[in-house]
Amino acid sequence: MTDPKHPRKTTPAPSAETGRRVLIKGQQTKTVIIDAALGLASQIGLEGLSIGAVAEVTGMSKSGVFAHFGSREELQISVIREYHDRFEAEVFYAAMQQPRGVPRLQALFDNWMVQTSAEIDSGCIYISGAVEFDDRTGPVRDALARSVATWQTALRRAVELAQIEGQLSRASDAHQIAFEIHGLILALHYEARFLRDPSASERARRGFLHILDRYASNAQAASDPQDLVVKP
Repeated sequence: MTDPKHPRKTTPAPSAETGRRVLIKGQQTKTVIIDAALGLASQIGLEGLSIGAVAEVTGMSKSGVFAHFGSREELQISVIREYHDRFEAEVFYAAMQQPRGVPRLQALFDNWMVQTSAEIDSGCIYISGAVEFDDRTGPVRDALARSVATWQTALRRAVELAQIEGQLSRASDAHQIAFEIHGLILALHYEARFLRDPSASERARRGFLHILDRYASNAQAASDPQDLVVKP
């Protein structure tokens, strides 16, 4: 029984506001971890990413980082998702401001060029990740492949819209056109990052114009090919 002279002390239940603050703080901490992990993965690759390495970079304990992800694999997948979200915002959504057709396709390529040029020193997660996981199976490879496939689908759709607008030949294979555009970016990354060729960016831009010219519709081909190009 409780002594009436000394009533039992009760701990007040945490308020909803307290719980909300804890949740926000946890989300902010996770964001910091993912940002640091993405920077690390850009330098050493997804395969080099580990709970310990991220803990060292962020100044956190291993158990603190582990509490937010639970495994190295989940950390790697979170980095892939974050990279994809940033790539989508900077390359895809920014281009959506342009009219559908060649102007939008050009904007996609220009934004992709900017992204690739910025990654010459750090590296591209899509490209380095493909080298690391091309011969493997598992959730990390699947997450990476889904992200790349999503982007390739968006690029192919942009080509198809240019065909619908009558700016690129409808008889041409949209998949082939998108494949060739993707090839320019891969060549740019290899030439600029590995071979340090200062002319790589200009060659990639010239290659893109050649693609537009080669696949132009009959109506566009009869006019000035430069009409296809979005003027800066």
